[in-house]
Amino acid sequence: MRKQQGLSGGGHGVGDGDGEWDKCVDDSSVDHRGRPPLRAATGSWKAAMFIILIEFSERLSYFGIATSLMIYLTKVLHQDMKVAAVNSQYWMSVTTLMPLLGGFVADAYLGRFRTVLLSTVVYLLGLVLLAVAQLAPGLRPGGVSVPRVHETLFFVGIYLVSVGTGGHKPALESFGADQFDDGHAGERLQKMSYFNWWNCALCSGVLLGVTVVVYIQERIGWGAATVLLAAVMGCSLVVYLAGWRTYRYRVPQGSPLTPLLRVVVAAVMKRRLQLPADAGELYEEDDGKKRLLSHTDQLRFLDKAAIFEHGGEVWRGAWRLATVTQVEETKLVVSMVPIWVATLPFGMAAAQVSTFFIKQGMAMDRHLGPHFVLPPASIFALAAIAMIATVALFDKVLEPCLRRATGAERGISVLRRIGVGMAFAVVAMAVAAVVERRRLDSKVTMSVFWLVPQFALMGVGDGFALVGLQEYFYDQMPETMRSLGIGLYLSVIGAGSFLSSQLIAAASRVSSHGGRRDGWFGKDLSRSRLDLFYWLLAGISAANLGFYVLVATRYSYKQQTAKAGRVGVEKDVAGVNSPYNHKCVAQGSAFGV
Repeated sequence: MRKQQGLSGGGHGVGDGDGEWDKCVDDSSVDHRGRPPLRAATGSWKAAMFIILIEFSERLSYFGIATSLMIYLTKVLHQDMKVAAVNSQYWMSVTTLMPLLGGFVADAYLGRFRTVLLSTVVYLLGLVLLAVAQLAPGLRPGGVSVPRVHETLFFVGIYLVSVGTGGHKPALESFGADQFDDGHAGERLQKMSYFNWWNCALCSGVLLGVTVVVYIQERIGWGAATVLLAAVMGCSLVVYLAGWRTYRYRVPQGSPLTPLLRVVVAAVMKRRLQLPADAGELYEEDDGKKRLLSHTDQLRFLDKAAIFEHGGEVWRGAWRLATVTQVEETKLVVSMVPIWVATLPFGMAAAQVSTFFIKQGMAMDRHLGPHFVLPPASIFALAAIAMIATVALFDKVLEPCLRRATGAERGISVLRRIGVGMAFAVVAMAVAAVVERRRLDSKVTMSVFWLVPQFALMGVGDGFALVGLQEYFYDQMPETMRSLGIGLYLSVIGAGSFLSSQLIAAASRVSSHGGRRDGWFGKDLSRSRLDLFYWLLAGISAANLGFYVLVATRYSYKQQTAKAGRVGVEKDVAGVNSPYNHKCVAQGSAFGV
């Protein structure tokens, strides 16, 4: 049973042959004045480029800190390798789990534009505290003496960066994807490229962060590098505000979790009712404000929430009735849980790149000629270069070829893309184990270039898996939860880092027999057995890959239906009553973001 409100029409128009409506974007977004946006003046690449540039600068700042954190903790704060690794991975866990909260706040209350704005201010505050701790007289560490206030300011500063990242990352990436209309064929294809080029910008920021910034840290000082990062973030804020007239905004609609909870409550309350044989008898309401979803046969129990009872309109306020679209959105979120769980071992493998991989590089010969020594954290550039090359090759060569070969719009499904990346991570862990074993057995210091294969393999894996995860959690989430979706993607890395730190602690306790002898993680690499830890991760990842394939093959993708109507749209044939000449009608308050 479908209830329609507003004037009837097809596709994006109100009447047949009315090409004027294609000038407007019909996806519930608004422009900076709260009106339906003009397609030619807003969104698409003209707006997304501002956002991609900000991501470049934010990643420059983040990785300028993240890849050197292990070195800072061991060399400046004089922590043991195991303690530094756990602290580093705890910080990474918090940084990549905070986007779940940030994404919820952006979707429910602040809107994505304002969330990015406030998060950038918090991010800047964290960088300022770091700079003060590293530059102010009396606070800087001297020799083996580390002032307590320096350590306090340092940890407060990096965790403020975590909080800033928590709002910045999910809101910014989803805000960028919002600039493309899924209902427009051309912009839908552009959105697929958007995630690829977003990651190219991300990796370009990473590349400079682990080369230029790290070089300044090594040769000039930590404080000078932090001041540079703060200046870059300040400039990114100016760039972000410069594009405000071209952005398409989404007005927050309150907690996106409420409709999901309503579906569950309604299904439980009507659990004794029989489902109709024809799914078309389930309740649907087309108010024109959002795209409807087609009914699917998975998780049929939840369909009971959409059974229309006598007096159903009365009971709706008591959470007795939900629409088919709300039911399908709930199914999508529930179906994401097994995918999320199955990708956690990939997050565990990815956590090693900025911790133990870097620590390996510190123990190897990093001389490039007689006068230049490669900073340890700069080795991370190998993974960034591999990811940039993979993403560019996929977008310009592989994906077009797959589209022609398969006839599918994407060429390769997003879950298959993730699976390919996870397979590369398994190989990377195995290669890392072999290289580390050779390093331990070698009587001479090995060249750091022995690490190229494992960094390159993880970079290729990231180019497939991370980009795929971003697209999957954005595209398959309900429209009102897309910032939360990006937060869910980031939580894969965060939860993976947390699990990695727990695995390190467990492996250390078992291998050292409760601390009675050296285990896998000694005070330095020469007394450690990282190769065995890498083999453990490779085994876990390989076994999990089979589980992922099983889950992915059973997954049902989101299916949208054509919109049947619009709300608040009045067509004036003469054009004299239109609020402005492209026939879009105001539907929100100015800057309603």
